[in-house]
Amino acid sequence: MHPIGMLADAGRLDGTVKAPKIRRHESPEALRMLSQKARYALRALSALAQLEPGEQAQIAGIAEAARVPRKFLEQILLDLKRRGLVHSTRGKLGGYMLGRPAADIELAEVIRTIDGPLALSPCASRMAYRKCDDCVDAETCSIRRVLLEVRDATAEILEHRTVANIIEKPARKKKPAARKRA
Repeated sequence: MHPIGMLADAGRLDGTVKAPKIRRHESPEALRMLSQKARYALRALSALAQLEPGEQAQIAGIAEAARVPRKFLEQILLDLKRRGLVHSTRGKLGGYMLGRPAADIELAEVIRTIDGPLALSPCASRMAYRKCDDCVDAETCSIRRVLLEVRDATAEILEHRTVANIIEKPARKKKPAARKRA
């Protein structure tokens, strides 16, 4: 088939290529993005980090402040509690609070708790290494080498950013002084 015909078969009459739809795969080998659940977890922790020391918040208040569906938030807080990232108190006056200071909760730990390893492929994971099913030799694989670099760069950033960094107000940029025309 002629290349132009192949392009037309891709779905557009003008011959341009239509971008393929990205599908969410369940396999660990699929290219990963931060899940909605992890974003919700970060927003919930950010809301808790803004409480006064010793103050607790109930699920309804956290859900509203973090813009997270309440039922989904319950599961997220349970996962975070198991890891010690939040503490809870039962009862009428109970609620949730951070398990340790916001500056001591790394974003990498939160993401690993919710989404699992940071690596894009199991062969590049420190926490859950597994040779890829179709790999001939993991030690000489050029794709794995690149994925290890990506994992290391991602971990370097996320292990040095904390929940406290999320709630910091960015410094305002100073506007240059206006000059009068002479």
